[in-house]
Amino acid sequence: MRYLIRLSYLGTNYHGWQKQVNEISVQSQVNHALITALQETVDVVGAGRTDAGVHASGYVAHFDCTQSILDFKMLVFKLNSILPPDIAVHSVVRVKDDFHARFDAISRTYRYSIIQMKDPFCEGRSYLVKNKLNLQALQNASNLLFNHKNFKSFSKVKTDVYTFDCQIEKVDWQEEGHHLFFEITANRFLRNMVRAIVGTLIEVGLGNISGEDFNDIILARDRSKAGKSVPANALVLTNIKYPV
Repeated sequence: MRYLIRLSYLGTNYHGWQKQVNEISVQSQVNHALITALQETVDVVGAGRTDAGVHASGYVAHFDCTQSILDFKMLVFKLNSILPPDIAVHSVVRVKDDFHARFDAISRTYRYSIIQMKDPFCEGRSYLVKNKLNLQALQNASNLLFNHKNFKSFSKVKTDVYTFDCQIEKVDWQEEGHHLFFEITANRFLRNMVRAIVGTLIEVGLGNISGEDFNDIILARDRSKAGKSVPANALVLTNIKYPV
């Protein structure tokens, strides 16, 4: 039987979601908790990778087990008792046997947090940009993403993917006091893509490059033309959407 599990985690102490040899990952921690709670060998499958240090407030995974789980609330309680404080399970539900957390997802949403002045309460969770960013320039440049599908310029070099095409569904900047929040939704993301986009957009917001330059960077399909990747600790995967 197949089950869907919703969880959140702070990625600070982990080498991303994906389990790796000699590295601590979120997946390995969740696997351990499930095996301990169910007393059965399971292998949890996530909706996709998150880079080392990236957080998730709305992550989805699935796992198979031979037993019929009747008390989901008790299982959630057990899992949270086993898991470290920086990983929390919110729910477990039965799903169809052919459901796949990764391949059935139709969109994913990320949020990046920037602060424009030093704030100790945002330490470790936001990226400090001291020079004033032009919010309108940021939004105008971001809207250019809708005109493109190939985002090789924002992909990690030497990544193993079958295509660099992504369908951008939403981009939005919000200002709240000295905070700036960038939210982006797409059907899929390349490795390091959001952090590279934000890093390049910051150059637009600072006036170092124009919106036209940003568009040319996308067309170049060359990672060396884009800006630096911003730190992972200010990025959160907030939502993964599935067909109704």
